[in-house]
Amino acid sequence: MRISDTSDSLVEFAHKLLNLALKQGAEEAEVYGMVGRSVDVDLRREYVEMASESYHSGLGLRAVVGGAVGFSSSSDMSQLEFVAKSAVRSARARGRDDSWISLPRPERVTEPEGIYDRRLDQITPEECIDIAAGLLAGCQEVRGAEPVSGGVACVSGTGFVLNSQGIELMETSTLMQASMEAIARGEDVATGSEFFNSRRLELSMEPVGRAAGELARSSLGGVRGESGSFDVLLRPLAAAELLEGTLLTSLEADNVQKGRSSLRGRVGEMIASEDFMLIDDGLLPAGIDSSAFDGEGVPSQRTVLVDGGALKGFLYDSYAAGKDGTHSTGNSVRSGYSDLPRVGSRNLIVSSPSAHELQAERGGYLVHGLIGAHTANPISGDFSVEARNAFRLAPGGEAQPVRSLMLAGNIFEILQTVEVGIDRRSVGPIVTPSLKVRMRVVGS
Repeated sequence: MRISDTSDSLVEFAHKLLNLALKQGAEEAEVYGMVGRSVDVDLRREYVEMASESYHSGLGLRAVVGGAVGFSSSSDMSQLEFVAKSAVRSARARGRDDSWISLPRPERVTEPEGIYDRRLDQITPEECIDIAAGLLAGCQEVRGAEPVSGGVACVSGTGFVLNSQGIELMETSTLMQASMEAIARGEDVATGSEFFNSRRLELSMEPVGRAAGELARSSLGGVRGESGSFDVLLRPLAAAELLEGTLLTSLEADNVQKGRSSLRGRVGEMIASEDFMLIDDGLLPAGIDSSAFDGEGVPSQRTVLVDGGALKGFLYDSYAAGKDGTHSTGNSVRSGYSDLPRVGSRNLIVSSPSAHELQAERGGYLVHGLIGAHTANPISGDFSVEARNAFRLAPGGEAQPVRSLMLAGNIFEILQTVEVGIDRRSVGPIVTPSLKVRMRVVGS
């Protein structure tokens, strides 16, 4: 992959920083750089509250001394010598780490499809405002619904990584996100929300605003929910929120090594229904987290985590892989140039060979979103969350909105009987359809 001419100056600074770290005594060094542009429009009720265009760039340095890693970063290229000294000093202060193997070495990478859109890269604030107006128009089409807040963000960026082992990689990508929160008023008040994310520019956001308004309106007139054990249909957003809060961290190798995962030593065991499959794919076409390489320059790949309900393995970065004597799965992720890389999922895909349109034949509940999924216990898998936009499903009857509903259970127990739907969508980096599970429900 060729480093584009537009980022030549920052790349030159990156090479300089790398050499400075080695001169300061680093045995290995790595520089991660980023240049980005963001056009944002924030909505408040029916007005544009703020429209902005911002740029950012910077470099982050990892310096390795005796296996210990020191880190420093800056957006000021006049401070490179200070950054190099700080990272090396930090590494020396940490002391030797015998678990360290080395920074990754160059390997052939594959470029994923559909992660860059020139139109999105070149969008203007005025065009972004017009798109945001579509959110408002769609919501206002729904009788009785009003927009509360929302916005549109169009981001383009170039990230690169180079290290003393010879890696030098760069990639440019784009991302568009939109969301709308609506309120509906009748005898009571209800809210609803909808979102959109894509690697490509989408000009028409009316459907997003309309969906938020319709969900708010359909949630009016909530009744008391019945308590007990029920079938619950989790729509993609709710399914993604539950998986993120309960299961994802248990699949990260560093948590397994530290005893923070109940899946330690269980590779090959059945942890879910035999029809359940979970895949992490850093090369998913147009995936929100797709990239040719991960946060430290390791080629992205497709990793099967659960197949036929059986646990197949974990997600690794280079350090965790070295501790287990295996290879990185390309799952080193970064929030930006000013943050250290960590183990994390890329595009986590839920699927099933027997996926079907889900029905609640015995009745139950339909849940669009969750509140409090981040409070779940990621080690045990226990959770207790509040349902957002929940509906009571009677066999053969219409969905009836529920005023308040709590959901509780254990992710490893409910996955034993999980059924997978066909309405798959991307909820950020998690790609999932609706899921049908059996769990405890408390109505109020």
